[in-house]
Amino acid sequence: QVQLVESGGGLVQPGGSLRLSCAASGSISSRNTMGWYRQAPGKQRELVATMHSTGSTSYGDSVRGRFTIFRDDPKNTVYLQMNRLKPEDTAVYYCNLWGDFSDYWGQGTQVTVSP
Repeated sequence: QVQLVESGGGLVQPGGSLRLSCAASGSISSRNTMGWYRQAPGKQRELVATMHSTGSTSYGDSVRGRFTIFRDDPKNTVYLQMNRLKPEDTAVYYCNLWGDFSDYWGQGTQVTVSP
């Protein structure tokens, strides 16, 4: 079993920055993909960014060039650096880990971008 604990959400003004963290614990496969998804009210959950243990990354179109995902594997932690935030980035951000054919989710952290 794997547990994911997110931190770093909050309220920020448009144009500002936030960094999200997600620490994984438990039986973690050495080959895995960690990442972030988000869900805004009334919308489906969407990809923000993922990063495989080999280093390959994937970004959603709406965040590419503004957000950066990176990992600290000794700490089993994935980060999401969010810059130039926009009101439309407001959502609950969920951490995800995929490994050994299993899918794990964190409880989510709220990010609100508002003047």
